[in-house]
Amino acid sequence: MAATQSLCHQLTPRSVWHAPCLTSKKTMRHHKTLTDVKLSHSWVTLGAFDGVHLGHQQIIRQLTSQAHQAKQPAVVVTFHPHPALVLSGKTFPIYLTTPARKAEILEQLGVDIVITYPFTHQTANLTAEEFIVNLNEHLNMRQLWVGYDFAMGKDRKGTSQKLSRLGEKQGYTLKQIAPFYKEGQIVSSSWIRELLTEGKVERAAKLLGRPHQIMGKVVKGDQRGKSLGFATANLEIAPTMARLRSGVYACYAWVNGERRSAVTNVGVRPTFEEKPVPQRIETHILGFSGDLYEVPLVVEFIAFLRVERKFTDIAALKTQITQDINRANQLLA
Repeated sequence: MAATQSLCHQLTPRSVWHAPCLTSKKTMRHHKTLTDVKLSHSWVTLGAFDGVHLGHQQIIRQLTSQAHQAKQPAVVVTFHPHPALVLSGKTFPIYLTTPARKAEILEQLGVDIVITYPFTHQTANLTAEEFIVNLNEHLNMRQLWVGYDFAMGKDRKGTSQKLSRLGEKQGYTLKQIAPFYKEGQIVSSSWIRELLTEGKVERAAKLLGRPHQIMGKVVKGDQRGKSLGFATANLEIAPTMARLRSGVYACYAWVNGERRSAVTNVGVRPTFEEKPVPQRIETHILGFSGDLYEVPLVVEFIAFLRVERKFTDIAALKTQITQDINRANQLLA
C-alpha cells in the first residue's frame, strides 16, 4: 500500500489502514447546532459515539445502507462536550476521538449529516420528550435508531420503550440494535479506554476497527531528544483526551499526508525529571529531519514496546532508544 494514500473512503483491515483526512473536500454536512437544519424527512441515530467503535459502526452502517435504499438522508446526532463531563462538573480524560475526527469517521461510513449537539446543563435537564420534539421539528424523523442500552433525557428516563411510544405521536419508528460482541464481551468506549490505560493498543485497535490515534499540535520542547541524536515532535494534547499507559510504543506518524514509522514515548521522562510532571507525548519519526512546529501531527499507536523507566546514565538510555527503534522497524515493516 502506498504510503501517501488517503483515508477518506472507508475503514479497512490493518494491512490497508490509510492516512487520516486532515484536509479534504467534504460531501457530508457537519452542523454544530440545529438552528440551521431543516429536513423534510430523515433516518436518525442518536448517541455519544465516542471512538466510533465496531458497535457504533454496526448501527451506522445498517442505518446508512437502509436509509439510502429508502432514498432517505442518514443523520447522526451526537453530543459535545461528553455528557459525563457536564454531569460530573469535572475535567478528566475521556475522549477517544475529537468532534472533528468523529465526523471524519462518520463520513467514511456514508453518513450524510452529522449534528454535534452542544450538551449543557440545560440540555441535561430536558425530558426525553422535550428533546425529541425539538429534534423532530428540524429533522422530521421517519426512523430513529438507538443502541441496545440507550436511554436519554433527565435522569435517563427516556428508555427505548418510552421513545417508541413517543414515535407514535411524532411520526417515527424506533429501531433498537443488538449489542456487538468481541472476545465474548460487549464492545464499548469504556472498555477501549481501559485497554489504553493498560497499554493494550493492539486489542483496542481490534475494537475500534483501526489503530487508536491522537492528533495534536507540535510544540517546542527542551530539545533534549535532539541533543541525544533522536529528535522528537512534542504533541500538545487536551487534558480531556483518553490517556495511554506510560511507556514506549511503535507508531505510525502522518506528516503532510505521508505515513512514516515512528517511536513514541508516553510518560514523564524519569531519567531527567526529579519532580512530578504532566504526562508528555514525544514522537521520534524515523528518517525525518524536517521542522514540524505548529503543524498538526497524527500519531497511530500500533504496539506497546516497553514500560517507561529511569536509566542510570545517558549512554544506557541511548542504547535502549536504538533497541526500541530497531524493534519498531521490525514490527512496522
